[in-house]
Amino acid sequence: MIRKLPFRLDAVLVQAVIAGALSFAHLHDLAAAAGQDGWKAWAYPISVDLLLVAAWHRLRTGSEKVAAWCWFMIALAASLGANIATAGLLDLENVPDWLRILVAGWPALAFLGGTLLAHTAPPAPVQDAAPVVPEVEQIPVPESPAEREQFPESEPVPALPEAPAPAPPPVPVPAAAASGVPPALIEHARKLAEAHRVRTGEHIDTGTLRARLGVPEALAHAIAAQLA
Repeated sequence: MIRKLPFRLDAVLVQAVIAGALSFAHLHDLAAAAGQDGWKAWAYPISVDLLLVAAWHRLRTGSEKVAAWCWFMIALAASLGANIATAGLLDLENVPDWLRILVAGWPALAFLGGTLLAHTAPPAPVQDAAPVVPEVEQIPVPESPAEREQFPESEPVPALPEAPAPAPPPVPVPAAAASGVPPALIEHARKLAEAHRVRTGEHIDTGTLRARLGVPEALAHAIAAQLA
C-alpha cells in the first residue's frame, strides 16, 4: 500500500529540486577550483542559497524592498556566475586571481547581507487617530437634602419657576339660558309659532305669542328674539 505523501509531487517541484541540485554542484565545483577545499567548498552553495531565500522572503513580507532586491540580485549573480563559469568557459585548473578574491570574500559579504535582512526592525504600525468626541454640555442637577448636609458650602441650584396651568376652555352657554328664558318655554313657544305658520301661512307676532303663552310683554319679546 502506497502511503500518501505530505506534499503534492508535481512538475514544478521536481524542476525546483533538479535546478537546486545543479546550482549547488556548480557552486561547489567553483569554490573547490578557487582553493576552498574540503567542507568549505560545500558551505559556499549553502551560503548563496540561504541568502537568496532570505532576500526573497523579505521581498514577500518586508517593507524595505530596495535592500531586499539588492541582496537578491547579489545572490542570484553569484549562483548564475558559478553556473556559467563551470560550463566550460573557465579553466578550472587555472582560476584567475580576481575570481579567487571574489570567492574568498563571499563569506563576509553573505554574513553582512544575511544580518541586515534578518535583523532590520519592521516599521511601527500606524495607529488610527482617535475619533474626536464632541463635548456635551452638562446640565446641573439639583442636590438632594443628604448632599446638601454633606457639602454645606455648595450653593443650592434655584428651582425653575413652574409654568401656569392653561385655563380651561369656556363652556358654551345655551342662548335660552343666557337670556333668562327657560328652555322648556322656548320649546313650547316654537311649537305654537310653527302651528300658527301652518294655519295662517305667516310668522306669529309678539302680541299673539304673548296672548297664547300668557306671559309679560318683556318676556314675550325675549322669546320672540329666540325664535327669530
